[in-house]
Amino acid sequence: MKEIISASDFKRIVQFASAGIDANRQLLNEMNVFPVPDGDTGVNMALTMKAAATAVSSLNPETVSQVADATASALLRGARGNSGVILSLLFRGFAKACAGKETLDAKTFAEALAGGVSAAYRAVMKPAEGTILTVSRRASEQAVVVAETTSDILALLDATIAEAKIALDETMELNPVLKKAGVVDAGGKGWVIVLEAMSDALSGKELVITETSDAVEGGASFADEDVEITFTYCTEFIVTLSAAGEKMEVSKLRALLESIGDCVVVVDDDEIIKVHVHTNNPDRALGEALKYGDLINIKIENMREQHTQKVVAEEARANASKSVKPEKKYGFVTIGVGEGIKGVFNDLGVDQIVEGGQTMNPSTQDILAAIDKTPAEVVFVLPNNKNIIMAAQQTIDLSDKQVVVIGTKSIPQGVSALLAFNPDAEVEENREAMTAAAENVRSGSITYAARDSEFDGHTIASGEYLALCESKLSSNGADLEAVADELFNQMKVEETGFITIFYGEGVEEADAAMVQALCQKKAPDAEVMLLDGGQPVYYYLISAE
Repeated sequence: MKEIISASDFKRIVQFASAGIDANRQLLNEMNVFPVPDGDTGVNMALTMKAAATAVSSLNPETVSQVADATASALLRGARGNSGVILSLLFRGFAKACAGKETLDAKTFAEALAGGVSAAYRAVMKPAEGTILTVSRRASEQAVVVAETTSDILALLDATIAEAKIALDETMELNPVLKKAGVVDAGGKGWVIVLEAMSDALSGKELVITETSDAVEGGASFADEDVEITFTYCTEFIVTLSAAGEKMEVSKLRALLESIGDCVVVVDDDEIIKVHVHTNNPDRALGEALKYGDLINIKIENMREQHTQKVVAEEARANASKSVKPEKKYGFVTIGVGEGIKGVFNDLGVDQIVEGGQTMNPSTQDILAAIDKTPAEVVFVLPNNKNIIMAAQQTIDLSDKQVVVIGTKSIPQGVSALLAFNPDAEVEENREAMTAAAENVRSGSITYAARDSEFDGHTIASGEYLALCESKLSSNGADLEAVADELFNQMKVEETGFITIFYGEGVEEADAAMVQALCQKKAPDAEVMLLDGGQPVYYYLISAE
């Protein structure tokens, strides 16, 4: 039974949640229902959660409120993609409900979960059901009900997790796209993993180190610690058990390791023992382990040297991210990737370009740092990707400058918005003009199928060309010309006067010229411009206006 969550308990919760999401990041990535190569929910949630684990690793908190506040602040700045932002909102609302509390009992814990859900729903302009919002809401509602009948937080979590799993399964019924693909919502699955991690942390389980996670017991990599380093060497290895080792008690190895170091993790099964320890005597750890069998995957790293490098790097980042004084009224930050696309943005007067886009969503902190480097009183931010808009919007309350986020969902929309800017107009006039210009753009793109799929009536084979019109599947197939032809039909390029085609990384000029000629044939009266964008993942990005 567990009736109270202490500050150290909540610290473990954050660390376990980070490790749990990290261990399942590929699973979450692969749950992306659309077969384009941008399944990044797992990466976004893992990097977001890791920001919190890093922040609390050096804390010696006295109250749950302190840990929750540090967690919420780190998640807000580290949030990546829509899934990461919603994850940060859930913890931000949780932290507000914990304000001033030294510990949490079952009832206050349930209320805090509900507070997180309320914060997330309030912040999302058009909350969609069949998502992480649904799963977290149903789970918190169950938690509140169960808290009326039990003081055992572990029992409460068992019931909460059970309800979350039911809600997760039902996301397929609430979201037609998920139902067609036969998968549940990836973000919702991520929240189930977080709830399970809470239970594991409060049950006293040891943190399991996975191949994708660099977390150690206590949740932080040695390189993330800001406390005094007592033991110099982070020592990790695996013992493949010999016949003699199978008969020996692993508890003796654990006792020896605990006597010569700290942060000890010993995980064993019938064939191996996985070991992690911070110690000044790695030779003794290895020598004792040899009694149990052969050693493999040995890694010994000097934490003092790593810590020094970390401090130097953090100082450099801090100096680089200091807000510069305004030298002009207006400035621009945009997100993009590809030398050609960056060149276009530079030509249009963009002050800072944050590297990112599909498969590489920048964090709120990345965008905030670019805003701070922009020497302007008012900074317009153009995300150029629907999965980056929410992260960009979080910077509005974090910067001491006036931040205006234009909700651009593609590179072509970003370019059009910049062209509509008037340096002599007021902020709201420019906001309206830039937004209207972006909405007037017809956007198309051609990429490739990341896997075999059945989607929206299309049978898709891995590696085929995929054409998207306004982010919706237009056509697919092995013939580039046929796929492009159908895309231009759906974009109705013949009704437009100016068309830009950015061709991407690795695209042959002859293929790009063919696509341009095909477009010109479809729209004989339009000006069709072909530019080397250099963008990854997407062979062609097309705008028509």
